[in-house]
Amino acid sequence: MAAEAVPVSYEDLAAIEDEFQEIDLQILRKQHEISKSAYARRAEAVAKIPTFWALVLEQAPPEIDPYIQSHDSKLIGEHLTSLSVTRPELEQEGEAGDPRSLKIRLEFSANDVFSDKALEKTFWYRRAGDGWSGLVSEPIKIHWKKGKDPTEGLTDAACALFEARKKAGDMTAKGLPEYSALEKIVEHWNGSNTSFFTWFGYVSSRRYVTAEESQKATAEYQQRKDGRKRGEKVDTAEGVEDREADESAEDSAVEVHDAGDELAMAFADEIWPDAIKLFTQAQEMGDISDPEFEEDDDDDDDEGDDAPIDIRSLVQSSSSGKGKARDSIGPPAKKAKR
Repeated sequence: MAAEAVPVSYEDLAAIEDEFQEIDLQILRKQHEISKSAYARRAEAVAKIPTFWALVLEQAPPEIDPYIQSHDSKLIGEHLTSLSVTRPELEQEGEAGDPRSLKIRLEFSANDVFSDKALEKTFWYRRAGDGWSGLVSEPIKIHWKKGKDPTEGLTDAACALFEARKKAGDMTAKGLPEYSALEKIVEHWNGSNTSFFTWFGYVSSRRYVTAEESQKATAEYQQRKDGRKRGEKVDTAEGVEDREADESAEDSAVEVHDAGDELAMAFADEIWPDAIKLFTQAQEMGDISDPEFEEDDDDDDDEGDDAPIDIRSLVQSSSSGKGKARDSIGPPAKKAKR
């Protein structure tokens, strides 16, 4: 008679899933360590190509491309000089740090839009007390030149609300004049994206989670994981009540940029590791010449000032203006991006 099969419990499956997650984190930590020297060599090489990062963003993936407006393309094409993605917790805490936290830094030459030489945005991977986990960020102040803010006040208002909430000691406070002011601006645009640079005002897909809340929630989460490893029955209903109550803390009414966390991950997972491949694709695309492309160019001319800006033509004209002849690293002509 065959032995009766022992049923697999939820705790067994959850413990295996925990193990897979930890393996993924270890891979990220190891990858970060062994790729440092290669990224350093790449940085040294591409620093000799002034248009490198502008053309990489020309090939931006779908998570980024829709947010780059025509005025953004002009600024990026003419003034973006460097881009980098780092893992701040690994750099600060070593192996103990969470590799999912990200820091994205964009450097610009002098321009007539803002006075900052670099815009740097950090995304922290945090866990909320009700069980949610994900990336959160503080809005970054951009010093716009008079009348040049392409975000139409969104980033300034996001920074004002964040600072007001910090001062009030409640990062979910809604009864603040800064909350009402930002809510009105967001409602005015009705989800429309005014500029790629509104991303620097992004906070969270849900609500902001402080480091203190995350530290406590992570310790409790680790206790449950350890319990599952020991075969203990873990109360999976824990936190459901809090999660339902916390729905009132959703901040979508004052979030200035949709899917800002996805955009950050696209920079980390696609733009940063595949930069040379994307640059090469931009070069190859410039060699395409057929009637279809010529017709598209004619159509673009009819669109007037609202037509997409061709980053490639901007960086090419910038180079030719300095008397440089086009060579193997100079960007070939390419039609405007649709």
